[in-house]
Amino acid sequence: MYNADLDGNISKSDHKLAGTIGTGLFFGVGQVLALCGPLGSLLVFIHVCTVAYATILSVGEMTAFAPISGSILLYVARWLDPSLGFALAWNYFYYAGIAIPTELTAFASMVTFWDLDPLHIPIYLTAIIVALLVLNLFGVRWFGNSEIFFSSLKIMLAITLIVGGLVISLGGGSNHQMIGFQYWNNPGPMVSVLEPGAMGRFLSLLVAITPAAVAVSGIELISITAAEAKQPRTNIIKAMKTVIFRLIIFFIFTVIVVGMVVPSNDPALLSPGTSAAQSPFVIAFQRAGVKVLPSVVNAILITVVLSAANTFIFSSSRILYGIAVQNKAPKVFATCTTNGLPWVAVIVAWLFSFLSFMVMSASSGTVFNWFIDLSAMCGFIGWITLNVTYLRYYYGLKKQGIVPRGIYRSPLQPYAAMWAIFWVFFYILFNGISVFWEWSTSQFIATYINLPIFCCLFIGYKLWYRTKMLPLSQLDFETNIPTLAETGDEGLLLEKPSLAKRLREII
Repeated sequence: MYNADLDGNISKSDHKLAGTIGTGLFFGVGQVLALCGPLGSLLVFIHVCTVAYATILSVGEMTAFAPISGSILLYVARWLDPSLGFALAWNYFYYAGIAIPTELTAFASMVTFWDLDPLHIPIYLTAIIVALLVLNLFGVRWFGNSEIFFSSLKIMLAITLIVGGLVISLGGGSNHQMIGFQYWNNPGPMVSVLEPGAMGRFLSLLVAITPAAVAVSGIELISITAAEAKQPRTNIIKAMKTVIFRLIIFFIFTVIVVGMVVPSNDPALLSPGTSAAQSPFVIAFQRAGVKVLPSVVNAILITVVLSAANTFIFSSSRILYGIAVQNKAPKVFATCTTNGLPWVAVIVAWLFSFLSFMVMSASSGTVFNWFIDLSAMCGFIGWITLNVTYLRYYYGLKKQGIVPRGIYRSPLQPYAAMWAIFWVFFYILFNGISVFWEWSTSQFIATYINLPIFCCLFIGYKLWYRTKMLPLSQLDFETNIPTLAETGDEGLLLEKPSLAKRLREII
């Protein structure tokens, strides 16, 4: 049910949306550039962003209708199948958990910008891991204050780096060399991988989908704590209406600028086997001959990465807490302090961070790719399940003749959800395509292990509890769903959007 007092009050969804921005934007974009070139990376990110946007529309509309604790996980259990809700809950716990060492692996690589001694990496990791635990045990109020600061820093950093990249491209660096789009000519707009020629360029797009999707995914997690915010419907609707502009600014503009200032064949870009890969922005300022700025940018990027790790510890712990509260996990995970902090769940989520020490046995580039493959399949499973759930929600309301009052409904639906389902199925199908050209047992396991785990959770729960998918006419759209007055969102009934606002909503 709705609860605005659980563990304090969460910040607005704007900050939670920025909270998930980390290695994908500031680090992983370079990996995509190295895989498929500037034009290829632009095409891949545009396509992935359309799928992510469609998923956010689905999640946002369901959350605005029913801002209840557990949100997307309960939607699947209520409107699709309880067994799928159970499997998806553990899938997202695992997804958020794996994202923690992913961020820390990027941190380990970024530190090599100043210190190339590999023996110092575990010292840095230990210090950061301890600091993350201390920060998360302060509770949500401390988390909210820190995330407001770091999220604002990310937004300002993204805009500053985009502008800075444009300045460098126009000859504003110390070497005063105008770059423009010369890297689109040499080494070229696209890169061939696995095969030479046109086939290799096409395969590069398929291979790049995984890191691009991981960079964009996770935004849907902002709805998990929707019931803990004041005026949840108002905040979710605002975030949903503006997220397309954030995707364009944060990702599409970034990809364009990075493709202008860094060649796709730069050896410092992230790739398997590299141990000292750097953010493409740091590389850009280095290539422009700026002496101090690369260190400054790298330092800020490290804080951004650690902020994202902090966010994922929070998200993972709250998911685990929610599973335990629903009696789908041992009750010990629901243990809270007197202030409502689920400290056992926090510690369990925090333990994922120790996987980052794998960089001591393999290169950071290789380990980072393992985590990316693990995260990608979790994200794809989540996207396709949520969009299928939305279709059940959409046609269930239609079947029962229910028209939500004051709740925004995108004119792109239900076709946006159908678009996402089709392409996510395509993503899953070709997720590990490169492993069949260059066989790697570890990569194969990292790519596909989550599928059988999800299926086992789904089938096991279904056989044990014998759950059934209800017909559309019997879907529950009333139980524990608060009214607009109960959540303080009654102003949505009075709002009269202008013509300009209606056009913006359609976009």
